[in-house]
Amino acid sequence: MKLKVKQITGSVFLAGLILNTQSLFAQALKDKTSFQIADAWDSAYDVRSDVVMVYGVNDAGGHFEERVKGWRSKGYNVQFMTGSAWGQYKDYFLGQYDGKKHFDEGQQMKNGDIIWHGENVPYVVPSLDYIRYLETHIKRAIDAGVSAIYLEEPEFWARSGYSPAFKAEWKSYYGTDWQPEDTSPEATYLASKLKYHLYYRALDSLFTYAKTYSKSKGLDVKCYVPTHSLLNYSSWQIVSPEASLAALKNVDGYIAQVWTGTSREPVYFNGRKKERVFENAFLEYGSMVSMTAPTGRRVYFLTDPIEDRARTWDDYKRNYQATFTAELMYPMVDHFEVMPWPSRIYLGKFKMDNSDKKQPILPTYATQMQVMVNSLNNMPLSKNEVSGSKGIGVLVANSMMFQRFPTHAGYDDPQLSNFYGMAMPLLERGVPVNIVHMENLGYEKTLKNIKVLVMSYANLKPLSAEEHSELAAWVKKGGVLLYYGRDDDPFQSVKEWWNTNGNHYKTASEDLFAKLDVHYQSGKEAYPSGKGKVYIVREDPKELVLQQGHDSDFISLIKNAYEKDAKAGMLQFKNNFVLQRGSYIIASVLADAADKTPLELKQPVIDLFDPELPVLNAKEILPGQQAFLYDLKNINRRKPAVLAAAARIYNEKADYKNRFYTFRAKSPSNTINAMRIVLPRKPEKIFLTLSNQESLQVRKSTWDETSHTLLLKFDNYSSGVDVKIRW
Repeated sequence: MKLKVKQITGSVFLAGLILNTQSLFAQALKDKTSFQIADAWDSAYDVRSDVVMVYGVNDAGGHFEERVKGWRSKGYNVQFMTGSAWGQYKDYFLGQYDGKKHFDEGQQMKNGDIIWHGENVPYVVPSLDYIRYLETHIKRAIDAGVSAIYLEEPEFWARSGYSPAFKAEWKSYYGTDWQPEDTSPEATYLASKLKYHLYYRALDSLFTYAKTYSKSKGLDVKCYVPTHSLLNYSSWQIVSPEASLAALKNVDGYIAQVWTGTSREPVYFNGRKKERVFENAFLEYGSMVSMTAPTGRRVYFLTDPIEDRARTWDDYKRNYQATFTAELMYPMVDHFEVMPWPSRIYLGKFKMDNSDKKQPILPTYATQMQVMVNSLNNMPLSKNEVSGSKGIGVLVANSMMFQRFPTHAGYDDPQLSNFYGMAMPLLERGVPVNIVHMENLGYEKTLKNIKVLVMSYANLKPLSAEEHSELAAWVKKGGVLLYYGRDDDPFQSVKEWWNTNGNHYKTASEDLFAKLDVHYQSGKEAYPSGKGKVYIVREDPKELVLQQGHDSDFISLIKNAYEKDAKAGMLQFKNNFVLQRGSYIIASVLADAADKTPLELKQPVIDLFDPELPVLNAKEILPGQQAFLYDLKNINRRKPAVLAAAARIYNEKADYKNRFYTFRAKSPSNTINAMRIVLPRKPEKIFLTLSNQESLQVRKSTWDETSHTLLLKFDNYSSGVDVKIRW
C-alpha cells in the first residue's frame, strides 16, 4: 500500500502513522477462535487460539496494560472483555470513583437483600452514572490497543426490582410511581420490560462510546455481546435485551454462551424431568443462530471443557462432548470461543467419580480436549445440513423472560415446558427443529425455509402488531401455522398494544387470528388462510411433555401439516443426528428416543474423542453417546499433512525431493501431544527439537499402513516443538 504524505509536523505524522499501523495490524489479525482469561500469560495455559480476550481492567490484581502487552508479545490478537451487569468494580461501589457509594444500584429483592456476584460486587441496575463509569474501562482498553470490546452478560434477575435505583428508573421510564413486581401480572410484566430496556440503553450507550472513541484514534474496534441463550435466561428467570440488540448499529456480533452449566438444566419430556445436555444444547445454539443469522451479525459459539459448578472430571468430559457435538451441528457458524478461563481448566483440581480426592486434569482428558480445540481452528463452513426433515420451526420471543417470576395464580410453566413442549417431541424423534425469533420476522431470511411453524402465547406475548402482520403474510403465501394455547393465563390482560390505543382484543392471539382472516370456532382445529393453513389447538404446550405419551396427537398433526398441507415430503423420524463438515463427521444418538438401535458409520475414520486417535474401519455410537470423527475416505496419501493434533501446527513444509516433512507444534506446556499424520510412506526417522535446540524424546510412534497415517506422541511445550519426519 502506498501512503500519500502531506507536509505536517513530525510528531503528528508519527502519531498518525502509528495509529494507521495499529488499524491495519488489527484488520490482519486472525479471529476465528478465541478464549477469555483474566490472568497474565503463562505457558501452562497457552491455548494458541487466534484471540485472547483479556478480562477486566481491575481483575487479576489490576496491571491491565501489562497483561495485554504480555499476551500480545506471544502473538495473540488481544481483545477486551468485561461484565456489563457485574464485575470487579469495587472502586465504583465503595465510593473511590466519584466519592459516592453506589450500593443503592444493586439489584435488590423484596426482602431487601442485594443479589451478589462476589464480595462488594452486586448485580447492577445500570444507571447513567454506572454507564459513565464503564466508559472509563472501555477507554483504557482501547488506549491499550485492543481490537474488540466484549460486554458480557447483560443480566437483570427477574426476582430483583426493589432497589432505590430501580424505583427511580421506573418513575423516569413510565412516568408513574413504582409498582412492586409481585403485586400483579401487570406489574411483573412492566418490571421486566423496564429491566429489558435498561440494559438495551446501557449497551447502546457503551458501544456508541467505544465506536466513537476508537474512530477518534483512527481505529475500528469491534463490539460484541457475550450472552446466554434466550432459552437459558428464560429458564433461569433472568431478563436481558437478547434479540433486540440486533437493532443496535454498533453491535458487531455475539458470543453464544452455551455450556454444560446452561444445557444441563433439567427439562420435561414424556412425563419425565431430567438433564438432556445434548438436546438442550442443540436448542440453545439453535436459538442463538435464529437470533443472529438473519441480521448478518457474527456469532461465536462457546463451550466449556468444565463448568462453573464443582463436579467431577468424568462429568465434565461427558458433557463437554455433548455440548461440543451440538455446537458443530450448525455448519453456518465457524467462529468459536474454545473455552473460558483456561487457567481454571489446566491448573484447577476436581474429583473423579467415586473419589473424594481432588486432582489436576487427567493427561488423557487434556490431550483429548486439545485435539477438539485445535480442530476448531480448521473447522469449515459447510452447505451440508444436519440429517433429518427440514423446515419445522418453533416461535420464541424475548417476552418469554417476562412471565417467569413471580408466579401468579392461574399460571405455571415448570422448567419452561411451554417452550419445550413444542420442541422436545420433535427433537427426540430426530427432527432438527428450527428456532424462530419473533423479533426477526421483519427479515426476509427468517421464515424463508420454514414450512410449518409451531407457536403459543402461553409463555410469551408479541411486542408489536407488526409481528402479526409478518406472520399473516407468511401464512397467506403458503405457510402452515400451528397455534397451541388455552389463552387463559393472567398475562393476557396486561396493558399492551392489543388492548390499548383503539384495540380491544382480550388476548393477543385474537389480533393474530383477525389478520389471518380466521374466525375461531370451539372444537374446530383447521382453518384456511390465503394459500396457507392454520391449526388452533386449545392445549398449552406444556401439556405435551408433562404427561407421559401425551404428545401423540401433536406428532400426528405435525406430520399431516408437513406432508399434506406444506407438501414438504415425508416427515422422517429417527434416533440420531449426523452432519459432515469437510473432513469432520459429527454424530449423536438420542438417549430418550423410542428407537434404541445404535448408529453405525461404516467408513474409515479417526476417533477424535479418543486421545489415542485410533483409526477405525467403522464407528458404532450407542444411545446417549456422541462422536467426533475425521473422515479418511478421501485423504490424499501422497501429500503429508497433520490430520488431527493436540497442538496447533505452524510452518508446515514438505520437501518431496529429500522426503522430509517439517512443522512446529505449540500447545500448553506440561501436556501430552497426540497427532495423526498422513504420509506418502512409513517414516524412516523422526526428529523432535525444542526452541533451545535440545532434542526431545518420542513418547510413541505407530504406523497404520491401511490409512498411511502415523500416530505420534510427545510432550508439549508452549514455546514449540519442531518436528522433522523423513519418509
